[in-house]
Amino acid sequence: MAVVIAAPASGSGKTLLTLSLLAWARSQGHSVQPFKVGPDYLDPQLLSAVAGHPCRNLDINLCGKAWVERAFHGYGSQQDLALVEGVMGLFDGIGCSEAGSTAAVAKQLQLPVVLVIDAGGQAASLGALVQGFRDHDPDLTLAGVVLNRVSSQRHRDLLHEVLAAVGMPLLGCLPRSDDLALPSRHLGLAPAHELQNPSQRLERWARLAEEHLDLSRWLPLMEAPRSGTPPLDEIAPITGPELPVAVAVDEAFHFRYAETGELLERMAMPLLPWSPLADAPLPAEARGLILPGGFPEQHAERLGQCRTSQSALRGFAQRHPIYAECGGMLLLGQQLNDLNGTSHPMAGVLPFSARRGALQVGYRQMTPRQDGLLLRHEETLQGHEFHRWTLEHDRPPSAGSVLWDIEGWKTGRTPEGWGTQRIHASWIHLHWASSSMICSRWRDALAADPMP
Repeated sequence: MAVVIAAPASGSGKTLLTLSLLAWARSQGHSVQPFKVGPDYLDPQLLSAVAGHPCRNLDINLCGKAWVERAFHGYGSQQDLALVEGVMGLFDGIGCSEAGSTAAVAKQLQLPVVLVIDAGGQAASLGALVQGFRDHDPDLTLAGVVLNRVSSQRHRDLLHEVLAAVGMPLLGCLPRSDDLALPSRHLGLAPAHELQNPSQRLERWARLAEEHLDLSRWLPLMEAPRSGTPPLDEIAPITGPELPVAVAVDEAFHFRYAETGELLERMAMPLLPWSPLADAPLPAEARGLILPGGFPEQHAERLGQCRTSQSALRGFAQRHPIYAECGGMLLLGQQLNDLNGTSHPMAGVLPFSARRGALQVGYRQMTPRQDGLLLRHEETLQGHEFHRWTLEHDRPPSAGSVLWDIEGWKTGRTPEGWGTQRIHASWIHLHWASSSMICSRWRDALAADPMP
């Protein structure tokens, strides 16, 4: 029942293998449901585009075990096949633990694992590596290995003998191919909309699977779970009144879980796409605004010239609720440095400027300082932080405007974010659908906010 594609470390070829299998499955007329372990946005964009179905994140740390179970069985059972791409190394979780790791998800869902290994420069040492991963956790089933960056037929034959000697099935060998490499940006893979010649890539990924994978052994491993109900179907839909929500959607703002929009729609908050880069007013009927993360720093010069968008945002902030995560929060500041360090004006709703800084990444536990737009004093929430920007405050935030205190693995407890009755702005990403309380409070805020 489905399989998890894992690796000893990031950069081994998990995404390339997953994309190849998805493209091949679609070329054969199969419907396939992709999943991604962890809080990633970029890999799921690619998997969604290739599969033709929204990729679903399986994140124990962010959403809890119950959500992961329901999401896998509920969404997976809607298609013929299912495939789970892991995150980082197989056993890498929070800090030096396995909490929320690919292995933890595989064990919870009782799924076998296929290990993708970068075989470049390896021979007999491959046996020790595979044995170590196979024997590290007896509760985990290693179904086989795919070797990546195999340099020649001789190299393949050699590695096949090494794996046979340790009793490990070889499910495929992917050749070295720089032209199939996926482009990267400063936070990981490039977004799906930046890929050149997507239809040609789809064909080549499918051909890669046909020519280099043992597909007769892969098909049984990709069988979808047989039963389950998509988690959001269990929530009774709200029939009205409708409270439309504007959502920033363009090349600069596109980090959003599929379930967020689906949950909003189910709770009678239809989405109104709005592009800050289009320099257009906000939709007149919008009762609230969501500014998701993305790459505003990559488009800072263009955003700085969008006077209509910025003016509309300033006016909207005085009348209606705004929820902003990470890159969305940067749009609310005074200034934003682009990737070259040049400063550009932003909307000026919040008193900070943003420039490039040290990488901040990891799960966070948040404790709100006071009641706010979506939060209540002393509640505990889980979120994820991932950015390379730092804020310089024009004036220190007052104690009453700090959103919450956050704490992660060896980070200490730190005040973070802006929180008022009308604005929620933070570096931290939340998974709304795994805690429908957030969306319920958002709807209550929209309903309580009178239209001008």
